[in-house]
Amino acid sequence: MENEATGPQDAAPPSPADGDDDRNDDLGIDHELLHGWKLVEEGFLATHESLASELGERFDLGKGSADVLMRLLIAPERRMPMTRLAHEAGMSSGGFTKLADRLCGADLARRVSCEEDRRVIYLELTTEGQDTARAISLTATQLLRARVLTALGDDGFRALTEAMRALRDANRGSAE
Repeated sequence: MENEATGPQDAAPPSPADGDDDRNDDLGIDHELLHGWKLVEEGFLATHESLASELGERFDLGKGSADVLMRLLIAPERRMPMTRLAHEAGMSSGGFTKLADRLCGADLARRVSCEEDRRVIYLELTTEGQDTARAISLTATQLLRARVLTALGDDGFRALTEAMRALRDANRGSAE
């Protein structure tokens, strides 16, 4: 089956040495690099969407809610500034506000004003939110073991996390 964006998912990247006449206009383009990067994107997106979908279904949550609850669970004091949380979750401020409204309406989180800076509003887990976030995190751990560690192994996963950390740090702020 072909992926519309990048062609056959398991096909080897074309080599510049193939002598394909259509490549005369491609001087300077590294097809192998581009193909490799597309595989990185596809692998991440397929895994992320699969996990997010399963967590959303199991816990009857809307898109992005499980991710936000897990982020809050590991945050200091189980809260984060809403603007930072939205950025880390890759959401627009409007989309995140709607998600926060749903979490607050379900008594999983609450908005808390910062005492030092009135402009800062935290999203903080409630007791019920902490319980739900723990259950989601336990399920996510099981899914990650089955779907990621089985595919990559412990060493492969460690190498992947270090590579992603290096890319994040090297490119932090360049898209802002």
